[in-house]
Amino acid sequence: MLKSLPDVFKKKKKAPLTFTGSESYWESRYASGGNSGVGSYKKFAAFKAEVINDFVREQKIRSVIDFGCGDGSQLALAEYPQYLGLDVSPTAIEQCTAQYKDDPAKQFKLMDTLTNETAEVTLSLDVIYHLVEDEVFDHYMRTLFNASSRFVIIYASNYEAPDQPDGEHVKHRKFTDWIDTHQTGWQLHKHIPNKYPYKGNYKTGSFADFFIFSNA
Repeated sequence: MLKSLPDVFKKKKKAPLTFTGSESYWESRYASGGNSGVGSYKKFAAFKAEVINDFVREQKIRSVIDFGCGDGSQLALAEYPQYLGLDVSPTAIEQCTAQYKDDPAKQFKLMDTLTNETAEVTLSLDVIYHLVEDEVFDHYMRTLFNASSRFVIIYASNYEAPDQPDGEHVKHRKFTDWIDTHQTGWQLHKHIPNKYPYKGNYKTGSFADFFIFSNA
């Protein structure tokens, strides 16, 4: 059974953030009181938690590294034996550390402080299409796969849209092409279409699907 979702407090509207890069965008967003976005709350969060929690149980997963933990809202629904959350935003890491300070199974650190940590599963949830710089995307993907010993779970869009129709902080990529070229030891284990597909309104549907990869 899913745990209860945290309350989402209404905030006053803020001026749009000036986009200067993916890392600075997310730090500015969290530092100014923003959150991880609609995909980390309500029905979208519940759908993601259901898929991942079931997979963790079925595969008897013991350790998870999350490459983009955000504000920790999605994690409130997670059922992982051991968890390490990473993010590029110092503010997000501070918030998550404070929120889960009484849970010894959860740890958090900045993405660029990751050394040789590995886990049976690495997660990338609603992150890849926010990596607008090609070099940032490439480094992220290599690190994501190198840190996993069994599975990589990606929740993202998987198509090309170079004109960034969804804003400066979004760039859709067919990331499976990158995996085919650069991670030949990994195979697609399962594709799970979104329970709430995108139909023109991001508040009611998502363009992200689940793609689970295995190196077995």
